[in-house]
Amino acid sequence: MASTPTLADAAPEHDQEAKRKVVNRLRRAHGQLAAVITAVEQDAHCRDVVQQLAAVSKALDRAGFLVISSALRECLADPDAEDATRPEELEKLFLSLA
Repeated sequence: MASTPTLADAAPEHDQEAKRKVVNRLRRAHGQLAAVITAVEQDAHCRDVVQQLAAVSKALDRAGFLVISSALRECLADPDAEDATRPEELEKLFLSLA
């Protein structure tokens, strides 16, 4: 019995690679945030806490830029797709991260 195809099954291969990269960055940020929480709980020096917070922030920003980059590539590849994100919306999303 064949399984029902999912959206992930229908996605182009480059989308899966972009998704993998985003998930990896988010996992890294998750680990860094856990380290920040532990540092605060253990009364770590403020310098260490702020450095870890900066790393978390950078990892989240990069994940966001990867998401927008992937959407932009999809938009350029098939601008008439039913679920394509409009360029104006992509610009607004990009600027929200900048």
